[in-house]
Amino acid sequence: MKEGKGSTLVHLLVVILSLVAFGFAVAAERRRSTGHIEKDAANATYCVYNSDVATGYGVGAFLFLLTSESLLMGVTKCMCFGRSLAPGGDRAWSIIYFVLSWATFLVAEACLIAGAKKNAYHTRYRGMIYAQNFTCETLRKGVFIAGAVFVVATMILNVYYYMYFSKATSSKAAHKTNRTSSVGMTGYA
Repeated sequence: MKEGKGSTLVHLLVVILSLVAFGFAVAAERRRSTGHIEKDAANATYCVYNSDVATGYGVGAFLFLLTSESLLMGVTKCMCFGRSLAPGGDRAWSIIYFVLSWATFLVAEACLIAGAKKNAYHTRYRGMIYAQNFTCETLRKGVFIAGAVFVVATMILNVYYYMYFSKATSSKAAHKTNRTSSVGMTGYA
């Protein structure tokens, strides 16, 4: 491993897991449930929905992104534990990218899980409705795409976070701050 570069395997795993999450989010958007109203023999209306595969895709995207973030935070020990970061620009950028990646991660996860939940919700019987303008409840267009956009943003920010984190922990200043003191505390005999 070169100084300040970080592990290529970690970079590769974060990118691959995030891209799989992105693919699942796009697939979930394309396969959202749609419904149409039908009437039964008692003249009560109900909704009939097509397949519910988008919910599984949304949950899959959620889990892959969660795995990617967990892997990176496990390797970097979430910046809270382990070696301290050397003072300077690399530490500042590392902290900035850390905060931004967590913000985009939380938004992406919220979009994905909310989209999956709303897509899984299907109304059944609607009662005796004689109005002509009622429709079946479905997920709004773009919820999974918003999640996919934030997945990509999280991936990019995570790559930069890990890069600057590696630079800040592998610099000479970080090694100097982590050394133990060799001052003896015993008296002269």
